[in-house]
Amino acid sequence: MKEQQGKFGLPVPLPAAVHLGGKSAFVEHLRALLKDCHASAAYASSDFATFLEEAVDGLDLAVSGTIDAFKRLPASEQLPVAPESDELAYLQYTSGSTRFPRGTMITQRAVLSNLAGILQYGVQIRRGDRYVSWLPFYHDMGLVGLILGPVVSQLSVDYLGTRDFAMRPRLWLELMSRNKATISYAPPFGFALCARRLRSSDVDSYDLSAWRVAGVGAEMIRAGWLNQFSEALAPANFSKTTFLPCYGMAECSLAVSFAPLAQGLEVDRLDADILASERRAQPIESDDSDCRVTEFVNCGRPLPDYEVEIRDDAGAVLPERRLGTIFLRGPSVMSGYANNPGATRETLSDDGWLDTGDIGYRAGDSLFITGRAKDLLIINGRNIWPQDLEYLAEQQPEVRAEDASAFAIPAEDGTEVAVLVVQCREQDPFRQARLVERLKHKIQSEFGIACLIELVPLHTLPRTSSGKLSRSGTQLDFLKRNGLENSDVLPRELVDRTPHTKALNG
Repeated sequence: MKEQQGKFGLPVPLPAAVHLGGKSAFVEHLRALLKDCHASAAYASSDFATFLEEAVDGLDLAVSGTIDAFKRLPASEQLPVAPESDELAYLQYTSGSTRFPRGTMITQRAVLSNLAGILQYGVQIRRGDRYVSWLPFYHDMGLVGLILGPVVSQLSVDYLGTRDFAMRPRLWLELMSRNKATISYAPPFGFALCARRLRSSDVDSYDLSAWRVAGVGAEMIRAGWLNQFSEALAPANFSKTTFLPCYGMAECSLAVSFAPLAQGLEVDRLDADILASERRAQPIESDDSDCRVTEFVNCGRPLPDYEVEIRDDAGAVLPERRLGTIFLRGPSVMSGYANNPGATRETLSDDGWLDTGDIGYRAGDSLFITGRAKDLLIINGRNIWPQDLEYLAEQQPEVRAEDASAFAIPAEDGTEVAVLVVQCREQDPFRQARLVERLKHKIQSEFGIACLIELVPLHTLPRTSSGKLSRSGTQLDFLKRNGLENSDVLPRELVDRTPHTKALNG
């Protein structure tokens, strides 16, 4: 980033994962990022050299090539000058789950302040701790938590390739067990994938008794997935109190809040109808209650240097257990989005308050996250969380975790239509139709809304660079599949079509 380089070039880690759209989609994405950060040099591993070569074609870069070529550059005769605290340390691109990725500008002071909070108050680092990570180095959790964290704390870390983990998630557990590692982090889907691939014969070979911090964050935390993981690995001495829920984002360097250490998962059970109609988090005290229930995991107390407010749409600060947008201020917050003053003004106020775009509530000192503001479905005046629709789909025997994505699209009559795209393993068209009808009935019964269901083949749902399902990407793909990419509304005939399995059956 030429105008932000300071004394030396500013590092910008970019995603190294080929999108489901294939090579051309990845090259286009990489090229857009290089242009956005005004790159002057770019290097890639040999695996991605051809992608980079195509992406930089025609761009005004001084140099580009492979990592080996970078290593062959002549060494400087002088040591670098120590950076000032207000200089940029790096540019971190957001995952792009709701829009095109934006480059967050993180200063030396911001990232060091965040690392101090993570190590002192979050994981409470100890002598003898050892990290393990399979997270991508370009993701904020992988970069800050599992590269810079070990550097600052001067502790050992073992790395497992992200692709290797995806192919054989048991390698993660083997590495944790063999090296008696104590700290590792993953998004919820990582724990779910690992539990799904476990064989009972594997568990006896593991000893996870040294694992004291299993950090979980980066997306909505689903207690059910984590409980499956802990139950499956209890014979291997994995304790459910090892889970450490947290909340954070690239705009804050990494971490905002941590649950108490060694507490495990604390779940807040709420009246779902009151939550939807009144935006109030009303706890359910009795298991005998006949109301509809929704659950959220306690993401803990904000780090000491943060100020956190829950605000309504008018900007007023809300009391405890009232849902609103999370705003925060602190020394770890970004300086702004690189080369994007408009987006910076939308998100960051002059006095330093960051609009996170996340919806949540406070209960005592604890912070609970309920979803992204831009993902919220408002159907017939009701607030519907997309993850609730996705969860219903995932409970069906034909559907696995992370095989469903929900969003809303305007209809011709001015209303919003809920859409649920489901990756389906079932090939029989009659069983597909039964699945669609079953989901429609359950959604109507649970939420009182109609929902358009589309079944698609496996590996269709798009993901962000950090591995999260992209609802905005799913919506765009849905519109393209149905010839609606240039339309502002959903035609009535498509809304009324049932079952809708066009993409699956060709």
